[in-house]
This record gives sequence, C-alpha cells and structure tokens, in this order.
Amino acid sequence: MSKIKTVCVYCGSGAGTNPRFIESARALGKVLAENGVRLVYGGGSVGMMGAVATSVLDHGGTVTGIIPGFLTAKENALKRVQEMIVTPDMHERKRLMFEHSDAFVALPGGIGTLEELVEQLTWQQLGRHAKPVLLANIDGFWEPLLALIAHMRSTQFIRTNFSVDILKAERVEDILPRLQEAAASMPEGSAAMEAEIARRL
Repeated sequence: MSKIKTVCVYCGSGAGTNPRFIESARALGKVLAENGVRLVYGGGSVGMMGAVATSVLDHGGTVTGIIPGFLTAKENALKRVQEMIVTPDMHERKRLMFEHSDAFVALPGGIGTLEELVEQLTWQQLGRHAKPVLLANIDGFWEPLLALIAHMRSTQFIRTNFSVDILKAERVEDILPRLQEAAASMPEGSAAMEAEIARRL
C-alpha cells in the first residue's frame, strides 16, 4: 500500500472540556478534504464525531458514516454524508469500519474511542493487519495510555516479539504525512485482513 485514500477516525460523541479538541477535529476534517482522503467514522452529528465529519463536508470532501441502528437517534446520524451505512450491531460496525479504511486515527474520546483503538492495536499485534494506527495526542490527551503501554512492556505483558506499532502526532498537520509515510513502507497486500478472519473477530 503506497497511498492513503480513506482514514477511519475514532473520536468522542462529546466535545470534551478543552476547546483544542474540537478545533483539532475540525482541522483534521479540513486536511482530509483538501488532500482528497475520504473520512470513515461513526456516523454521528454531535461532539468530536460531528465536528470532523462536518468539516470534511464543508471543505468539499467525502464521508462514509457507519452507525448501528440503535445509535442513529442517540448520536443524531449526520444526514449530509455521501454514504451512511446502518449496521445491526457494534460488531458489524467495527468490521465495516476496518474494511473501508486504509489507516486509523484516534482523536480524544471516551471508552468507545478507546475500545475501538485498542481493538485495532490488538489485531495489529496479532498479525491480522498492518494498517497504520495513529494517536492524535492533542494537548497530551493520550499520555496516560502511552504510559500504561510502557508499563505493560516493562512488566513483560507486551512481549518483545509482539510489536505494538503506534504512531503519534501532537499536531494535526503531522497526522496525514505520518500515515502516508507508514503506508508507503508497507509491502503490497500486507494491510488486508482475510474476510473470514474479519468476520470471526
């Protein structure tokens, strides 16, 4: 894989307490649109999710929202997107988000964001895919997680033969270049996960 065409963004359905979080979501949406990169995200119109998707659309970009049916009202599914996929459950949502994306970015968010991020890191660690995964470490939001991962390494729960390859960017403008650099170094086909494996996961 040499070019990032679609990026899945995991982020909160709330705005958080720091204005820089929403600002970063809007800035990332603008970057994706201006570079012709399609956004894949959770489908909502509120909080960080709504900010990144609305920004992509406002700057002429394209968006795929993937949302389970039971969340369409709670997270106010964004009707402006070019493609909205409604799934029967969270498992199907996550599988389709994986299949539709070349790379993954985690902006600030809550437990749902963390769960989606960690699942991609787990699949990567187990050799199920090699798509780039990046933490948008806005104002150090992800530092506690990075410290926990370092602690897991030091206590040998992340063994040396199990790679956890997390990209990190403190500035929005660094996100896409780091994803593209990582993707360019991957052999063709290494990012794909076999369909049957994806269904089982």
